[in-house]
Amino acid sequence: MNAIRFARFASTLLIGLLAARAQAAEPRSISLEECFQLALEKNLDIRIQRLTPEITRASVYGSYGAYEPTFNAGMSYRSSTQPGGFDEQNRPFGQAQSKTESFNAGITGLLPTGTRYDVSLGYNDVFGAREIAIDGVPIGVQQFENTSGGIRLSLTQPLLRNFWIDAPRLNIQLSQKNLQISELTLRNQIIATVTAVELAYLELVAARETIGVSEVALQLAEQLLRENQKRVEVGVLAPLDEKEAQSQVAASRANLLGARNNYSIRQNQLKSLLGDHFVSWHDAELLPAESLTAEPQTYSLQDSWSKGMTLRPDLQQARLDLERRHITLKYQKNQLFPQLDLVGSYGQGGSGREFSDAFTVTADGNYPEYSFGAILSVPLGGNRQARSNVRATQAEIEQSLLRLKKLEQDIMVQISDGIAQARTSYQQVQATEEAAAFALEALRAEEKKLENGKSTSFQVLQLQRILTERRFANIRARVDYNAALARLAQAEGSTLERQRINLEIR
Repeated sequence: MNAIRFARFASTLLIGLLAARAQAAEPRSISLEECFQLALEKNLDIRIQRLTPEITRASVYGSYGAYEPTFNAGMSYRSSTQPGGFDEQNRPFGQAQSKTESFNAGITGLLPTGTRYDVSLGYNDVFGAREIAIDGVPIGVQQFENTSGGIRLSLTQPLLRNFWIDAPRLNIQLSQKNLQISELTLRNQIIATVTAVELAYLELVAARETIGVSEVALQLAEQLLRENQKRVEVGVLAPLDEKEAQSQVAASRANLLGARNNYSIRQNQLKSLLGDHFVSWHDAELLPAESLTAEPQTYSLQDSWSKGMTLRPDLQQARLDLERRHITLKYQKNQLFPQLDLVGSYGQGGSGREFSDAFTVTADGNYPEYSFGAILSVPLGGNRQARSNVRATQAEIEQSLLRLKKLEQDIMVQISDGIAQARTSYQQVQATEEAAAFALEALRAEEKKLENGKSTSFQVLQLQRILTERRFANIRARVDYNAALARLAQAEGSTLERQRINLEIR
């Protein structure tokens, strides 16, 4: 007896502590739509993945740097002193001192057509003095100065290798595909998070309804205990029946404690999905504003398959990855060709005593120069590396095609299983509702029989337990049905459309 009283006291104390904690916590009514909005804004997984397109977009922007022109400029000074000597006719000449001042500037770059250009400007100014001697005797110094140079445009255009695609164009196209893949990765993460939020919300609603069912079960057990105690006092019921009722009360209290603890756990699971600062949510009690309903749905396997083939982000990613490999194969096939470049240049030259004179002559355009030709480069070993790259990429493409086909098949199986699960879950909802209703009727009838002395307390307690189990089963069936609809939408890739979430990725 003391042990039973202590257990009842401990159970009451724990329930009271949990209730006091719940009263101290700040309640917040929250709808499923509000949960979606908070998750889209604050969920850490989404925030982490949202940065990936920004990183990839920067890579795309950087890949166009291959077409940025490069400016080059330089200046130099050189001084040289040459000793005197004798020429071929054995005539003596004096020493000479020369100085050279040079400067050059130019712009080089690459065009999207594969054309390389080089615009250059350069001049050399050579000046100095030379001794004049007769019969080895210096008689004077001759000053000299001459400036020469010009401006030139040079072009190199590949005609075979690197003609329709080269490394910069390959990088740009691959970067663009990577950007699309990163955006689909973000979409897939959002779909996964929205589905997780919906499932967590359903579990929270179920946990709250479970508390309600547990409280009703405890009330029924306590009511029967009070009635049995009165019957024992007047001698119409055996004391053993009172003990059975007390056991049922203790068990119902234990179930209620477990239900409340589960409700706290389910709140934490939902909170972890909705925010990036758990501490600020910890003391808030979430009260779901919606209840568990089971609305019948119509299904079309063909329509669902069509959605899956067009909306699933992972399937779109696989297709883009296949396109990436085809782009790489196109580049590698182009590398099989020999290098044949058309080259040409045109310029204007000029010379004079000083820089200004040379500039003037160049500007007049009277001394043009030009050239053109072709350069052929053929590997003599059969271009083994390029051919190996092509064969490897072709095998990778075949492998990717098989993976794509398998993914399409897996998606179709997932959707088919999802529709079957949703239909079965809805039937279970109806069946458990009927089971709970029949269990309630049976309990009411047995209670009347007990009042009339035609039944036992044991039978009533058993029917109370059956009623509670049937109600729990109905809650679980409704959760499973709504979860099946959420997972079916995820299998189709239509989660965002189902929840009317407009997603814009910038």
